[in-house]
Amino acid sequence: MTLSSSRSTSAIDLNQVRPEIRALQAQLVEWRRRLHQKPELGFQEQLTAQFVSEKLTQWGIEHQTGIAKTGIVATIPGSAPGRVLAIRADMDALPIQEENTVPYRSQHDGIMHACGHDGHTAIALGTAYYLAQHRQDFNGTLKIIFQPAEEGPGGAKPMIEAGVLKNPDVEAIIGLHLWNNLPLGTIGVRRGALMAAVECFRLHIFGKGGHGAMPHQTIDSIVLSAQIINALQTIVARNIDPTQAAVVTVGELHAGTALNVIADSAKMSGTVRYFDPQLSDYFEQRLAQIIEGICHAHGARYHLDYWRLYPALINDSQMADLVRSVALSVVETPAGVVPECQTMGGEDMAFFLQEIPGCYFFLGSANAEKGLNYPHHHPHFDFDETALGIGVEMFIRCVEAFF
Repeated sequence: MTLSSSRSTSAIDLNQVRPEIRALQAQLVEWRRRLHQKPELGFQEQLTAQFVSEKLTQWGIEHQTGIAKTGIVATIPGSAPGRVLAIRADMDALPIQEENTVPYRSQHDGIMHACGHDGHTAIALGTAYYLAQHRQDFNGTLKIIFQPAEEGPGGAKPMIEAGVLKNPDVEAIIGLHLWNNLPLGTIGVRRGALMAAVECFRLHIFGKGGHGAMPHQTIDSIVLSAQIINALQTIVARNIDPTQAAVVTVGELHAGTALNVIADSAKMSGTVRYFDPQLSDYFEQRLAQIIEGICHAHGARYHLDYWRLYPALINDSQMADLVRSVALSVVETPAGVVPECQTMGGEDMAFFLQEIPGCYFFLGSANAEKGLNYPHHHPHFDFDETALGIGVEMFIRCVEAFF
C-alpha cells in the first residue's frame, strides 16, 4: 500500500466536502450511532429497514420494502430521463459481543456492527437525502439498494433474483466499504479483482478408534487429519502459479475424547480464497483428490461438503477509472488514492458486478491517534466518523460524473 494506517489523521477534516454535506455530518453521525445501537443479523434487519424506510418516506423518496425479506430499493429520478445508476449499501451486523464502552454501544446482546455496515447505511441515507433535494442537478435515475445479509448467507443474489436491477434497467453500480486497513483520508480503488472468491468446506473423517498404546489395531483419524491439513497447503505452494494469489485455510479441527484413546473420527472445516475466476472449479477438485488419496491409503472413509459462497469481486475498468477520478478530487493528494488494496476478504457485492459493470472501493476510516484502528470483525472495532461525510461526497460526485 502507498500509505499505512500510521499516517497522521489529525489534520484531516471535511474541507474537500461541499458545504451542504458538511452541514449534514452531525446527522450522519446520529444515524450511524442509532443503527449501531440496534444491530441485527442477516435477513433479520427489521428495525434497520424500518428506520431506513421512515427516513425515505419523510424525504418523499419512492421506495420498495421487503425485498429478499428485509431489503429496500429507493428510486430517485432526476430532472429528465437518462441513464440509470445504482448505489449499494449493506445493513447487517455480526454475531459478536461488543467490548467498546462508547455511549452508542450495541444494545443487542451478542450482536455488533463490527464491520462498518451501520456506516454504509448512514452514507447511503445521506446520499439519498442530498440527491432528493437536488434532483434538478442530474438527468437520469439513481437506485439505492439497501441490502440485507452480506455477512451471510448473502443478500445480494436474492435481491438480484427479485429484480432490483430491473424496471428501470440499471446500467452500472457502485458501492463502498469503510476500511480500517486504510487511514482516514485515503481511498482504495483498483481495476479488476479487489476481493477474493469465498469457498468453504467441511470434512468428516471416519477411522477406527482404539487404545492409544495399540495403534496397529486402529485407523487414527487424527493422524489422517494432520496429513490432510499439511497436504492441503501444497495446493497453493505447488499447484497454483506463484504469480497468482490464493489461500487454503483449515480453521476448525475437532477430534478425540481422551489422551489415551485413538479417535474414531475427526471433523475439520476451512475456507478457500482466490482472485482468478478461472480457478473456480480447481480447488474443489484438488481438495477431493488429496482427501480421497490419503483416506484410501489408510483405509478410512470420509464425507466432504464443499460449497461456493461468493465469487471474486471484479471491478469494471471504466467504472474503476470513474471512481478513481472522483477520488482524486476528494482526497488531499494523489497519494491518497491507493491502488494496491486487494484483500482476501470476500463480499457478495461480487454478484452485482457479475450482472452489470461497476466499482466497489475502500474508504479509509482508521484513526490510530484516536484508537480507531481495530480490525474488522473485532469486538473493539470502530471507525472515525469523519469518513461518513467523505463517503457521501464520493457517492454524490460519482453520480454527477456518471450522469
